[in-house]
Parts: sequence; C-alpha cells; structure tokens
Amino acid sequence: METFVRIMDTLWGTVLDVAPILLVLVLFQVFVLRQTIPNLKRMVLGFVYVVVGLDLFLVGLDLALFPLGRLMAAQLTDPAFIGAATGAGGEIVVVWSDYLWVYVFAAAVGFATTVAEPALIAVALKVEEVSGGAIRAWGLRAAVALGVSIGVALGTLRIVTGIPLPWFIVAGYVVVIGQTFFAPKAIIPLAYDSGGVTTSTVTVPLVTALGLGLASSIPGRSPLIDGFGLIALASLFPMITVMGYAQAGDYLRRRAARLPRGAEAEGSTAKGSKENEP
Repeated sequence: METFVRIMDTLWGTVLDVAPILLVLVLFQVFVLRQTIPNLKRMVLGFVYVVVGLDLFLVGLDLALFPLGRLMAAQLTDPAFIGAATGAGGEIVVVWSDYLWVYVFAAAVGFATTVAEPALIAVALKVEEVSGGAIRAWGLRAAVALGVSIGVALGTLRIVTGIPLPWFIVAGYVVVIGQTFFAPKAIIPLAYDSGGVTTSTVTVPLVTALGLGLASSIPGRSPLIDGFGLIALASLFPMITVMGYAQAGDYLRRRAARLPRGAEAEGSTAKGSKENEP
C-alpha cells in the first residue's frame, strides 16, 4: 500500500513536470504553425507512456538505485573491509590508497552505465550512419564510457582525499582546450556533445547515489558539499577520450597511408642496386 501511494504521488508530480512541454508543443502547432496535430491518438498514447514510464523510473530510483548506491559505498568503505590500521589512541587510521576497491567499483559503474545509456546508443548509431562508417558506433560508445569511467573514479578519489573540485575541472578543461587545436575538426563538435549524452537516465542516478553514499560513509565529508560533482567530471572526461580516440585513429590512418610508399621506395632501391651489379 505504501508503494502504491508513492507511485500515485510521483505520478501527479510527473504530470505537472511534463505538462509544460506538451503545452508548448500544442500552442506552437495550433497557434503559430496553424496546423492540426497529426496522429493525435498516437501522440496522446505516447504521452501516457512517457508519464507512466517516468513515474515508475523515479519510484524505482527511490526504492532500489539510491539505496543500492549508499549500501555499496558503505560496504566498500567499511574499516573491516579495507583493512584500516588502528592508531596509538585506538582510532581508525585510513589513507587514500585504502579505498582502492572504491575507485575500481566507481570506474566499473561509470563504464557499465554509460555503455547501457540509451541516449548514447542513439547518438552513436546516428553518427555511424552520417559518417558513412568512418566513426564506428561501438568505438564511440567505448571512448565515451572510458571517459566517464575515468571521471567517476577521479571523482571518488576527490571525495576520499578532499581535493577541491575546481582543481580537477580546470586541469581537465586545459587538456580539452589543448586537444581542440590538434584533434580532427570533424570530431570536435561530437566530442563536446558527448559529455552531455552521458548525463541521462541510467548514468546520473547511479553515479549520484554512489557519490552521496560515499560522502556519507567517509568521516569528515559532507554529502551536500562533497557528494556532488561526480556528474561534472563524468561529463568532462568523455570530451578528452573521444578526441583522443579520433586522434589515435587519425594517426593510425596516416601511418598506414605512409607504409605503402615506404615499401615502394625500398623496392625501387633494391631494384636499382641489382641493376648496378656487374
């Protein structure tokens, strides 16, 4: 009964959240474009599906994903699990290297959730289509997922050590700006958009839950101050990895293009030496 009440409460909130979007679309279609709404029944049914899906998704976050993130963070930071040392006064002494499994788990979660991100899948398939196969969908997804993995792992390191978030952000964007001058021009807009693709339905809830749970489990950390910021890093590092992926591919293509010419030169040299033999 409690779950049903929560579903109905969330449903009403979801309707209020989605209604302005529907209102804007209808007003522009009817009063600006002055055209009737095509396939009205199908659109109404789709609107119902969207509302119900968002309702169940939000309830699922509260019932499963957020508690799971807090539980995993608490278990991974348990002094008994990480083997924390005991000081002379009996206090528990931990260092940043004791949380190795936290970083590994954060990197794995970041990679797995990004690979499964529906928005990224849609964008990657469209990119492969418009590029004529020059940019592979799986290659792009792997590059973005690697960036999110690095960003989330560094974000958990920041929470553990207490390093200010701006240090990571500034250093990361310095690398991004430097890469922008050398990366292939065709990949730069896609790389800059890749960060936004990751902040979608699957990645954000799990990463946010992990950050809040980790900040709640580590002494001296505030969930409000230290628990957030993982999404910023998860959006930053895909730009670096996607441009790096394009730069690596461009280097390999240029290298492959040079090999035949080198082989021909070696062949002509060998032929000339044979002709000069008595």
